[in-house]
Formats: sequence, structure tokens, C-alpha cells
Amino acid sequence: MPDYSITLAKIIGKLDLEAVYLPVSAEDIEVSTVEVNRPGIEFSGFTSLFDNSRISVIGLGELALLNSYDEEKKNKIIRDYIALKPKAVLFTRDLEIPDYMVECAEEFDVPILRSEKTTSDVFASLVQYLSDELAPRITRHGVLLEVYGEGVLIVGDSGVGKSETAIELIKRGHRLVADDAVEIRKYNNGVLMGMAPENIRHFIELRGVGIINARRLFGMGAVKLQKDIDMIISLENWDPDKVYNRMGVDSEYTEILGVEVPVITVPIRPGRNVAVIIEVAAMNNRQKKMGYNAAQELLMNLGVDPNDMPGEHTKRDFNNL
Repeated sequence: MPDYSITLAKIIGKLDLEAVYLPVSAEDIEVSTVEVNRPGIEFSGFTSLFDNSRISVIGLGELALLNSYDEEKKNKIIRDYIALKPKAVLFTRDLEIPDYMVECAEEFDVPILRSEKTTSDVFASLVQYLSDELAPRITRHGVLLEVYGEGVLIVGDSGVGKSETAIELIKRGHRLVADDAVEIRKYNNGVLMGMAPENIRHFIELRGVGIINARRLFGMGAVKLQKDIDMIISLENWDPDKVYNRMGVDSEYTEILGVEVPVITVPIRPGRNVAVIIEVAAMNNRQKKMGYNAAQELLMNLGVDPNDMPGEHTKRDFNNL
């Protein structure tokens, strides 16, 4: 999995920061970790575990600790700390920055930033933004929609009818997230978030018609910027020699960036209303997450203990869906 980075310029712009000192252009400074440091322990003299790839955030507490030392010790701590070359030092609450820290920053080429917001707000916003921008990600061919609150990723061979199905679902009141290329990001809590690349957002390719803009054609309520992925619908042409799942006791799943996602294979043939099938699949998946399984209830009604027929949990290769 490739490592991702973001420029300090984007962070400054997103969080509305003041650049007090920059050794080079902020566009040339790359941040590649979501971890953020508050250097209270370093100001106490312990620097063995210091990670200089992180942005350091200094608030009232850290500055009060520095100011509690006499001038000589304070300057030594500042110099020793800046000499570790943190990625950047960010002061909050419009705090007054010690002149000696700026001098050391100029000597060791360490950016100094400042925000008027509280330390908690800056810290939370910075971590959230870095988590979004630096999340592991892949791009997959398919269509992502929100159907009854469920994030449904529709995959299948080219020409199987993914975009046509998406149009029908949009007309039925559901929302498009991405067509053709779906960017999937994994967040720290194990959530997979899907979105469209910005340059093709809201566009759908419909064979025989061409490119359409779903937002302009169906309105703002027909689109959504991003959605967590709850299930995958794999469309394939009907194979009369293949045995398809009829009871729902057996289940399939795939792994995306290490996260398990349920997979349902829907065979396509004339006369099947695929959009309605996907709606039902989405509602059924939601019920399963809430603890209800219709197949198990039917087995119980027939006098069969569901534990005697646990079903198979089969893993499928995501790249071959």
C-alpha cells in the first residue's frame, strides 16, 4: 500500500493558519503522518521517543510549562526541542511566540504556525483532516450509491448494466455517490468510505446516450459526496449451469483494505428488475446488521435449528468481482 502525503500549504489553507515562519514554500513541505504531538513531555526533558515527522501543537499548558523555567533553562529547552526538527510547530489561541523559538526555528529550518482557535479545536480539526487526506485508499471500477441508507457498491463486467441500474435507482429516490471510478478510503475506525474523484463527480456514462450530470439532471437530492460502504452487489450475466444462493443461509464476503464487506451476486437476465432487487438486498442487509435474519426465522418455522445449518462464509477476491 503506497504512503500518502499532503503539503503544509493545504493544511494551512484548510485550518486557516498564520505562517509565522517558513524555511521554504509551504508547497514544498510534505506531511505524511496523521499523528500529532503535544510536546509537554519533551519540554520536561524526555525526548527519547520523539517523532519529528509529526506536527507539534503548543497550547496554554505547554507554554505555561516553558514559562515556569528560568530564562536560561527555558532557552535551552527551546533550542534542544527545535533542534529535533519537528515537521512544524503550531501555536494555538493566538499565543505570543517566544522570540528565541523563532530564532531557533530559522536556524534549524522548522516552520512556525499559529491559529486563533482553541487547542482542542485545532488538535481535533488537524487530526481529522490528516486522517481524511492520508487514509489508505484504492480506486475500483464500479458504481456507489446510497440505497435506503446503505452504501451499495455495484460491480461487474463492463456492459453488464451498472450505470443503467444506477439511473433507475436514482429515479426511485436513491442517491449517487460515484460512477465508473470509486475511490475507497479506510479510516482508523475500520470504516470504508467511498467517493468519486473530483473531476468526474456526479457524471454517469450511459451507453447510447452519452455522459450525463446526475446532479443537474435529477437535482441536488440525487447525489451525495461520500458514503461508507456497507455491501457489494456483483452483477453478472445469468449462467444456467451455476447454482445461485436462494436461501441466504450461505454468505460471501470480500476484503477491502483488510475490512470484510458482504457480497451478493445478482444474476442478470431479461425480465429481472435489478433496481428492485438491489433495494431489497439493501433493506435485508440493514436488517441483518440489526440482528434479524429471515432465512434463520424460516428455518425455525420449519422446525430446523439454524445452528445445525450455519451455512458457509466464503471469501471472494475483490479484484475478481
